[in-house]
Amino acid sequence: MDAVLEGGCGCGHVRYRAQGMPILVNNCHCRQCQQQTGSTGVVNAFYEAEAVELLCGALVENTVRSGSGGAHTICRCGQCGVALWSFYPRLGRLGLGLRVTTLDTPEVIRPDAVIYVSEALPWVALPADIPQFATTYKPAEVLPPDRLARLMAMAARRKAGEG
Repeated sequence: MDAVLEGGCGCGHVRYRAQGMPILVNNCHCRQCQQQTGSTGVVNAFYEAEAVELLCGALVENTVRSGSGGAHTICRCGQCGVALWSFYPRLGRLGLGLRVTTLDTPEVIRPDAVIYVSEALPWVALPADIPQFATTYKPAEVLPPDRLARLMAMAARRKAGEG
């Protein structure tokens, strides 16, 4: 499905556009995501960075440590502080994890996997019809070939020194 999705922050200062559908979507319940969002977890839609365009507003970046120990950069609205997307160490600046709930129509995005269910709060209801993993998973286990190819192409670019 080819789509154009738009979204923004809570105060309206930042607006963005995402072209096409994401490569993969994770619903993460790890303790780091809980602490970084102040919620039960996060739903990230991973895109090639060039597919996401900042339409208006200014972002600020906060860098925290990722689960792998590398730099995880969270891009937030410069006015209200809402997290809009992140850059993770594995993909550098080539790919980003867009916060699905900042989309105008978050319901059009469905997670491919629920991850770190081993750290989910005990009262969180997990969807029975989405693959669940105690920690992480291999994307080849859940992604269709076209989306896996996009992810592998981005990983190859990163390995070659881009991003």
